Amino acid sequence: MKRRSWVAAAAFGSLALLLMVLGAAIRPLVIPDTPSPTVILNETEIGFVQDMTAHHQQALVMVQRLRQADDPTVLRLAQQIADSQRLEIGMMLGWLRLAGTTSTNPHPMAWMHDTDHQAQSSHHQATSTTAAPTAAAMPGMASRAELDALSAASGRDADTLFLKLMQRHHYGGIAMAQAADEQLDGGPVEQIARDMISTQSQEAGLIGLLLAQRSAWTPE
Repeated sequence: MKRRSWVAAAAFGSLALLLMVLGAAIRPLVIPDTPSPTVILNETEIGFVQDMTAHHQQALVMVQRLRQADDPTVLRLAQQIADSQRLEIGMMLGWLRLAGTTSTNPHPMAWMHDTDHQAQSSHHQATSTTAAPTAAAMPGMASRAELDALSAASGRDADTLFLKLMQRHHYGGIAMAQAADEQLDGGPVEQIARDMISTQSQEAGLIGLLLAQRSAWTPE
């Protein structure tokens, strides 16, 4: 009798365990889990990444339009800039996809509330009225007329114009990255902003040396 009771108890326990397992398995089908959404990027990070993606894309356009350069050093620098910024564009677009947002900022530079950085970089901005609205809103962007002039230039003139436009472009990118660094509190977006500050500062310094060699350096 005791053996029978023990067997029944064991069978009941096994049945209860099986029901628990089945219940756990079908629960998501009956009562969908609604976990709190994970914030991939905050508003400042999204705005910075969107705008810096557009900023980098123009740098690639500038490199593409340097078709008739004369100095191999300038060509190597242009390729270095294109390689590093293309890699960063891919990374930033990946973040935006994970965040479920678009790559284009409907309100360019709205995230950049630090007016001191804007003031410091304002003299590096393109002032031509032919620039697109997005270009006009971002520091350092070249106008359409300047890009067309770069396409038409050749030899030493192409080298010099490219260096001047890219130096201004880098100054603008550095200002944007510094503003992001000040507003953010850790994370991969702040880290890439710091990397941009370091890389573009070094490249801007090299550009200054190359311009000085061409007697085209005119401090503002």
